Amino acid sequence: MVTQPRLPCYKLRIRFGRPDMVKRFLASRQTGFYFRVLQEGEVISGDTLELVSQDDNNIIVANITQLYTHEPNNPELLHQAAQLEALPESWRDYFQE
Repeated sequence: MVTQPRLPCYKLRIRFGRPDMVKRFLASRQTGFYFRVLQEGEVISGDTLELVSQDDNNIIVANITQLYTHEPNNPELLHQAAQLEALPESWRDYFQE
């Protein structure tokens, strides 16, 4: 289960030697994401991922990243994010505040 965006930190700037690297990375809206394991098993190269279900609000990881980094005053999206069960409690609490 996809749970939250993977946000870049200062180490990205250091690695690439560019002061604007974090900003550029966030602007790409392709920050990646973290998974939660719901059923233990083995995955090997060549296995496929299948969408089994998704949130009724159709919120995608890029929406959460945008809300966290650029649109903190979007009331509709804030409400949706605060109700998103897949999102860790700390993120939901942050958006609820």
